[in-house]
Amino acid sequence: MKALTVATVIPARYSAQRLPGKPLADIHGKPMIQHVYERAARANGVSLTGVATDDPRIAEAVERFGGKVWMTSPELQSGTDRVAAVARMHPEIDIFVNVQGDEPLMDPRAIEAGVELVRWGRFNMSTVMTPMKDVADLSNAAVVKVIADDLGRAIYFSRHPIPYSRKLAPDPGEPFVCRRHVGLYVYRRETLLQFSTLPPCLMERAESLEQLRALQAGISIGISEVDFLSIGVDTPEELEKVRQIISSGKA
Repeated sequence: MKALTVATVIPARYSAQRLPGKPLADIHGKPMIQHVYERAARANGVSLTGVATDDPRIAEAVERFGGKVWMTSPELQSGTDRVAAVARMHPEIDIFVNVQGDEPLMDPRAIEAGVELVRWGRFNMSTVMTPMKDVADLSNAAVVKVIADDLGRAIYFSRHPIPYSRKLAPDPGEPFVCRRHVGLYVYRRETLLQFSTLPPCLMERAESLEQLRALQAGISIGISEVDFLSIGVDTPEELEKVRQIISSGKA
């Protein structure tokens, strides 16, 4: 049995409603995309890492620090579409990891955990979650929540607290029911290409979360739990929080 090959693709676009140009936002002398790239490239078992973008400013920044870039069509609507475009360029790759370009605190161990669920054939698509620790995150729509079943499959993702609870926070010593979703996905090649052809579904449009398209289509998403801090940067406040964490040496 041949060893499966793995590529990590970081889709990045310049336009963003709340924080335009965020892949190039400076974090202690490096653009955010460089922090994501360098952390992703440290994951064991990944043979190829690069950025998929349609913006020459991002491409130039990546090339400046020696990273690999795939130029993709500006007509593509989502990060997954960009990863699928790269998959079509590389038929020799078996597994693709989609690491969100706004996750500068991404831990390479999270990538490894997601890949293992797919590498051994248990799932054709996977992702990662981490414990919810801050009650304020429950009401923060930028923090995506997830619940999973006992077989390690994602049940649902939401920007709102799930499931409904009469108490906002659990009793002292009890864990939150939901977990915090980490911004990465792992796909077998065929599943990625299938997913990229599916039209957006009602759940996806309601939550603005494209992983719900997979659940709607009956694609099981394996989910592995890791315990590390991850912050997706969507706002100036989150960008400043990441800067403080990195400067403190806690990441």
